[in-house]
Amino acid sequence: MDESTVEHADGGHEDRADGGTGDADALARRFDADRGHLRAVAYRMLGSLAEAEDAVQETWFKLSRTDVSGVANLTGWLTTVIGRVCLDMLRSRGSRREDPLDTYVPDPIVHVPGVGDPEHAAELTESVGLALLVVLETLAPAERLAFVLHDMFAVSFDEIARVVDRTPAATRQLASRARRRVQDADPGPGPDARRQREIADAFLAASQGGDFEGLLAVLDPDAVLRADGGPLLAGASKLVHGAESISRQALMYASFRKASLSLVVNGGPAVMSVVDGKPASLLAFTIVGDRIVQMHVLADPERLAALDIPAEALARAVHPA
Repeated sequence: MDESTVEHADGGHEDRADGGTGDADALARRFDADRGHLRAVAYRMLGSLAEAEDAVQETWFKLSRTDVSGVANLTGWLTTVIGRVCLDMLRSRGSRREDPLDTYVPDPIVHVPGVGDPEHAAELTESVGLALLVVLETLAPAERLAFVLHDMFAVSFDEIARVVDRTPAATRQLASRARRRVQDADPGPGPDARRQREIADAFLAASQGGDFEGLLAVLDPDAVLRADGGPLLAGASKLVHGAESISRQALMYASFRKASLSLVVNGGPAVMSVVDGKPASLLAFTIVGDRIVQMHVLADPERLAALDIPAEALARAVHPA
């Protein structure tokens, strides 16, 4: 493609009105103002931090080569552009994916209380729990796009239709199908953050003490545990159904008896085991009412290392007496 030719959000092209000599600094500042929003869209679309960042960078590349002087709503334009980028990435991923979805745990957004920028953590974790991301992974790419853009970011079906190359009516049906899948699997709202942490701590105390009845008291009878060890620890990947089966797996949390760090992951309580100053595994809870309904364990060494937990936070991991 010629340097003076650009790609539109709808896949078309036009020559740059400014010949490529626009105010690059002003454009970069304008893009940075929307970067958090675009990262949030991409994370919901992809469930991967690295891929979300790649999508944001690709969107910047497209913007930097496009004359947007006539665009009235640049945020909306960027949202549809990153939607198309993510759709292409999902379609490519689907053709080469090897990891089993039943034990796949999406990349967690980790917030260490008292460390880092809480506003940035809230930007990505609001209303996007790991349980929802797991459901989104089961949707077809076009369904996921329609649901995320319309239901989460209020993009019109007319705009989404141009991205997925379908009619607005067909696009509405895509979102409707996705919405039913999400609603069927939605665990529902949880209690306040303080109560959720109390329930998570009660589970950890019971597992560390070998208290089988104590575990059953905080687990929903139909609770699900999903553990993802990645390619390096494939044997650790498992899907466990039911409170009794999960309780019998309590010994797998022996690592949390050593050094552990309390975290907030995608808005919910979590704990990370720390060995030799490095993350060893991450356990995140989804809680409804007074019971744990889902648990997500990330034990993939490569993805844990990529979480970039501050060294000062790892150093303060609690060592039980």
